[in-house]
Amino acid sequence: MSKENITFRIDSKKKVTLDTIAAGINRDRSYVLNEAIDAYLEIHQWQIEEIQKGIAEANAGEFASDAEVKTTFVRFTNAG
Repeated sequence: MSKENITFRIDSKKKVTLDTIAAGINRDRSYVLNEAIDAYLEIHQWQIEEIQKGIAEANAGEFASDAEVKTTFVRFTNAG
C-alpha cells in the first residue's frame, strides 16, 4: 500500500494529547493518527452501509409491523 503525506491543522491541546498517547504506547504520532483514522473510517463506512441497506429495504416495502415496533419500543424503554 502506498503512503502519502497529508497536512492539516490541529488544536494545540489535541496535539499534546496525541503526542502523550504516542509516547505512552511507544509509537510515533503518525502511527496513532493512522489508527484513529482507520477506526473513524471503519465506523462511518459501516454506518453508511447500514443506512443504504435500510433504504433498500424501505424501497422494497420491507417494514416492521406496528406490533413489532411496539414490542421493540416496550423492550427498550421498559414502558408497558
